[in-house]
Amino acid sequence: MKNTFRIIAFLEGVSYILLMTVGLYFKYQLGDPTYVKLLGKPHGILFVSYILFAFLIKENENWGIKDLGIVLLASILPFGTFYVDWKYLKK
Repeated sequence: MKNTFRIIAFLEGVSYILLMTVGLYFKYQLGDPTYVKLLGKPHGILFVSYILFAFLIKENENWGIKDLGIVLLASILPFGTFYVDWKYLKK
């Protein structure tokens, strides 16, 4: 389950960065919201999956409330999921 979470964390991080760069560039600079819609739905699914998996593996990883809070906060920060992988999941 930990490896699945690592994959979801990586994909969620990549989708977030793509949404915030490519999607928003096309929307606000070129006036085309197509990429936000295209990237938004997969990112949303990955975001929800990330949150669910974080709660599912917290017991196996022995995360306290502080660690779980950091893992959950990382889902809304750019590059945050990569930090979680480096700090909490590579063990």
